[in-house]
Amino acid sequence: MTATEFIRLKKADCTNCYKCIRHCPVKAIRFSGGQAHIIPEECIQCGKCFVICPQDAKNIFSELSQVRMYLSSGEDVCVSLAPSFVANYNTGIESMKKALLKLGFKDVQETAIGATIVKREYDRLINEEHKDVLISSCCHSINLLIQKYYPNELCYLASVLSPMLAHCKKIREEHPGCRTVFIGPCISKKDEAERYGGIVDAVLTFDELSAWLKEENIVVEQDKDDYEHSKARLFPTTGGIIRSMLADHPDYSYISVDGVENCMEFLENIERGNVHKCFIEMSACVGSCIGGPLMEQKENRMLDNRLAVDRYAGKKDFDVSQPEPSHIAQKFEYVPLYEKQPTEAEIQAILNRMGKHTKADELNCGGCGYDTCRKKAIAVYQEKAEITMCFPYLRAQSAALTDNITDNSPNGIFVLNERLEVQKINPMARHMLSIRRDSDVLGENVTRILDPDMFVRVLETGKNIKDEIMYLADYRLYVETTITYDKETRSLICIMRDITDEQIEREKRVDVIRQTAEVADSVVEKQMRIVQEIASLLGETAAETKIALTKLKESISDE
Repeated sequence: MTATEFIRLKKADCTNCYKCIRHCPVKAIRFSGGQAHIIPEECIQCGKCFVICPQDAKNIFSELSQVRMYLSSGEDVCVSLAPSFVANYNTGIESMKKALLKLGFKDVQETAIGATIVKREYDRLINEEHKDVLISSCCHSINLLIQKYYPNELCYLASVLSPMLAHCKKIREEHPGCRTVFIGPCISKKDEAERYGGIVDAVLTFDELSAWLKEENIVVEQDKDDYEHSKARLFPTTGGIIRSMLADHPDYSYISVDGVENCMEFLENIERGNVHKCFIEMSACVGSCIGGPLMEQKENRMLDNRLAVDRYAGKKDFDVSQPEPSHIAQKFEYVPLYEKQPTEAEIQAILNRMGKHTKADELNCGGCGYDTCRKKAIAVYQEKAEITMCFPYLRAQSAALTDNITDNSPNGIFVLNERLEVQKINPMARHMLSIRRDSDVLGENVTRILDPDMFVRVLETGKNIKDEIMYLADYRLYVETTITYDKETRSLICIMRDITDEQIEREKRVDVIRQTAEVADSVVEKQMRIVQEIASLLGETAAETKIALTKLKESISDE
């Protein structure tokens, strides 16, 4: 299994907000086709991208079905339970053990037992081997950070198993042939179990466990036991490793650092030779494990979580035998990154494509997720980022496109604010309204150039005007006018199409039609008079003919 499978992306939900890149301390995310992709070779599995994604576009690979398969097959399965459980479930180990045994596990122990073994080895390395600088190896994300990004500091990383690995190794010795399952608030433990195979068979998160318990209708009792020999329960808090150690070497400083960015700063100081005779407890999560990405009760609970751990921890060590150093030794090897690096000329070429032609153009706004425009250019070269991820660039491109369209539009276009002040005007509008320069009207009230009634009407009624024909007497223009109110920008956008020639031509046609109609009426009227005259003459002639014929008929009859 590869690292990328532990944190998975729901591609359809990604909205290009770039929040994951902004919060990823090592920028192990690339964007392609508008989608975020985790780069497994560069990822340190800290889970920040999972926590901060506003669209819940990332989910965690679950090994719950695998654990259930172990149990259903009749195998002995034992649990190593991370000490942060007391903050997550607000209960003690005995209550947790009772609930987990109901799920079918053979045994449930605290990972803090393994932490006891580890912290003793830290003390030994300081007191017996006199390490100049020693960095704790409990946090797998920090181990990956050093292995991938700070290989020169690998010699300072304590060559000791993490508490999870040390404890599960011990469980396997106590229960030969058993399966081991670690349960905690961490994503990186899934990667650690896979990377150092043969010790931990599966890793579950607290939310996976909670869902499983709910499904089985198992309620965890709220009952904290009191066990004095449990000092290593302090491990999941910032400074907890040091507080559980002897930390008694008079020449050493003991320092705790949490948060990946803070750890990176400290590693850079070590690399510069500014740190000596120092034990450094490093945790990727702010607050250490109680601030882990999969702590269920994390929101505004850091203080409560810290107090829960402090109150639950005892004053003495767990009663556990210490193995030989070689038995818990761990070698951390350099994990090379194969990032191609651009030349200065190639960086400049990409900056130019982004519209960054001078240093002043490099705004370093961080909107794309990268701290500087230069780093963004390098990411573009490495095919991790896209040019279009630059918001100032997109805005400039959009503005240039808009200006190009409006400047070359055959229509007059201008924009007013809600006070009816001119905010923008294009060349055609200036030509139509006899305005020499933009500056002559920008910021001025529209009354200077036009009757404001139609704009006031749109503002008051909320109804846009579309294709309304009006005559601008001052300019001897007929215009077809559209006025739209944009609620988002609270602006009035006016588009005027000069239809003067069309209107004049239309009036000419109307005049021709009127004249034609008048001629037609005259002709019809004359024709009607002629018809009436003919009819009158025909009528008289017909009457005379009738009289003559009648007389002729009578004459013939008399004979």
